[in-house]
Amino acid sequence: MTRNTPRKDGLSGRSAASRIGHRCLMSRRNFLITSGATTTVMVTLDPGTAFARQMQGQMTAYPRKFVTRLSSLKQDEPFDFSYPDEGMYSENMVVKLGTPAGGGIGPDKDVVAFNYACTHQGGPLNGSYKADTKSLGACPLHLSTYDLTRHGILISGQAYQSLPQILLELDGDDIYATGVFGLIFGRHDNLQG
Repeated sequence: MTRNTPRKDGLSGRSAASRIGHRCLMSRRNFLITSGATTTVMVTLDPGTAFARQMQGQMTAYPRKFVTRLSSLKQDEPFDFSYPDEGMYSENMVVKLGTPAGGGIGPDKDVVAFNYACTHQGGPLNGSYKADTKSLGACPLHLSTYDLTRHGILISGQAYQSLPQILLELDGDDIYATGVFGLIFGRHDNLQG
C-alpha cells in the first residue's frame, strides 16, 4: 500500500492518519539516511583504542597425521580417512583431481582433501564425488554441491559455507594431514569434537 492508495473507507493512508491526529514526523528515506549517519558517527567516535588491552595470542596445533602415499592415488578415485580425530564428522576424503586446484599438493597441484559432512545440516557426502565436474555432492538432505577445485566453495544448494578443506603436506611420497581450513559441521572447535 502506498501513502496515497485509497483504503476501504475511501481515505488515503496519509489522510486517515491526519484525521485521527497522527502525523508522520520522518519519511522512510530520511530514517535510513539518519540511522546510517548515526551509526557512522558512533563507530568513528569510539574506535575502541581507549579500551584496548593486551591479550595472549592463541594458536591451534593440529596433529600431523599420515594419510596415504601419493603414488597410490589414482585419478578421480577418493581415498577415505579420519581427521583431526576419530570423533563425529571426522570422515574425509583425499582425491587426485587431474586438474590444478586451490590448496592442491603434488607436482600437478591436483591432490586435495575435504571433510565429508555438508556444512548446512551435516548430511553425509560420502560416495558423492563427481569426476566430470570435480565436485562433491549433492547432499542427500538439501542438495548442496561443492567445487573441489576452488577450495570447496558452494556450487548450489542450501549451505552457506564452503566445505572444510583438510590441509595437506607432501613429504617425499607420503601425504600428511596437518590442519583444517574451515569449521567442521557440528563442532564449535575442530579439535574438540
